[in-house]
Amino acid sequence: MIIKRKIQSLVEGSLFHGKVVIIYGARQVGKTTLVKEILKNYSESSSYLNCDEPDIRQALANKTSTELKSFLGSKKLIILDEAQRVKDIGLTLKLMVDNFIGTQIIATGSSSFELSNHIIEPLTGRKKEFFLYPLSLQELSQINDELEMNRLLERRLVYGMYPSIALADGGEAETDLKELARSYLYKDILNFENIRNNEAVEKLLQALALQIGKEVSYSELSSLVGIDKKTVASYLDILEKAFIVFRLNPFSRNLRNELKKLRKVYFYDTGVRNILINNLNPLGLRQDVGQLWENFILSERLKCNYNNGREQNSYFWRTREGQEIDLIEEKGGRLSAFEFKWQSDKLKTPKSFLDAYPGSSLRLINNNNYREFVME
Repeated sequence: MIIKRKIQSLVEGSLFHGKVVIIYGARQVGKTTLVKEILKNYSESSSYLNCDEPDIRQALANKTSTELKSFLGSKKLIILDEAQRVKDIGLTLKLMVDNFIGTQIIATGSSSFELSNHIIEPLTGRKKEFFLYPLSLQELSQINDELEMNRLLERRLVYGMYPSIALADGGEAETDLKELARSYLYKDILNFENIRNNEAVEKLLQALALQIGKEVSYSELSSLVGIDKKTVASYLDILEKAFIVFRLNPFSRNLRNELKKLRKVYFYDTGVRNILINNLNPLGLRQDVGQLWENFILSERLKCNYNNGREQNSYFWRTREGQEIDLIEEKGGRLSAFEFKWQSDKLKTPKSFLDAYPGSSLRLINNNNYREFVME
């Protein structure tokens, strides 16, 4: 079953403007499916190259423009899937975009920490970047009506939104999720040159999984995992660039008692988070439903905003006295605040926030009104 990804039209609209198009995203989120859908419009004048194949990597690495032209021919559209696997890929892409006039290159990468580092300088002014998330509720509405979306909501909180899992039947979802974690989750991370302790990475991920919705302290994580704070910060940066977690920083303008140093860490996919702590129990048997809902709906909001081309800054807000708001969105100087509750319809408005930021709005998002928030 093919679900059209929201960014497909954005990617297609950026083609043939003299720039390399780069699509980032974790393994198994559907990058290959996306580019092959785009290829259907250029079937007779395109080429798909999987850079996981050693002969493809060899043919593309450290080659002159003449050698690349001989290998690639005169195709109109060329796809380099998992392009970060090619040594010095940035230089290769620069030669292609500078010398293959009229040819469009699309490169995908599941490791932004490798691909980004290798392309930033060579491709300055020559690239257009996109990010592919796991499936969104908005995308799944193509195949599910409102009734079915509501029926499947709890299952998606537990098992997540990776395509093979969100579309799997029954017991297949659990098997596929375990395989995803074991075979793909650490693949790019542990190949990174600064990673030497995979046990520490796993412990760090488990610690983060247990702390979603809470402020994260590097000192506390250091004690829990058994590595120094500098290594914690380095590993966390790598986990972000591997598209496993993302950080939400505290919002502050002028209140002295607002938190300014701690940050929250969430998972792009709640299924990955749950498998890390070996908890795929239904919501009725869980003690972390509030945390799980907060992570899930925040991730869905990020997907919705990005997929629809809406840009804003995102934060959380909390005072030393314990007043807090789960999400603050800032755009054009205007603040929109959101509090996430799974079933509760009671919203306690922090007076100090509204006093400090007059004109801002505050909404409660629960399992009854979430659709507009993540699908508008």
